[in-house]
Amino acid sequence: MPTKISDILSHFTQGNSSELIPILQAVQAEYGFISEESVYEISEYLNIPSSKIYGVATFYAQFRLQPPGRHVINLCTGTACHVKGSEKLIPVFEQELKCKAGETTKDGRFTLNLVACLGACALSPVVNIDSDFYGNLTAGEIKKILRKYK
Repeated sequence: MPTKISDILSHFTQGNSSELIPILQAVQAEYGFISEESVYEISEYLNIPSSKIYGVATFYAQFRLQPPGRHVINLCTGTACHVKGSEKLIPVFEQELKCKAGETTKDGRFTLNLVACLGACALSPVVNIDSDFYGNLTAGEIKKILRKYK
């Protein structure tokens, strides 16, 4: 059972807005995203407007305001992967999943993210799904790979 937001907040100094980012990180680590409810509790706890919290949460790519899918897909678009054609794979993933990059499928099964680097340049283009890596990826392999997670 997830920890209550108030329990998470109790580890931080009440009213110290400099702790906003660590608080957001702790809430997301526990719940997987920053919910509207948690924003309001953090706002009260730190005595700052919820608009400031949303501003910070939307500025940093690490924070999510929606729950992630059961399977998180990270498609590398870094230099090596880009040179090897990762950009051409984006529309293939979007078509197969019926969602855009940065979104979660309607059934909540997949979240498709574009990331700057997965640290597997020798395998480019590369994608990771949960903890599994698929290198030298081609458009034709995507449907087969996604079937493993359905």
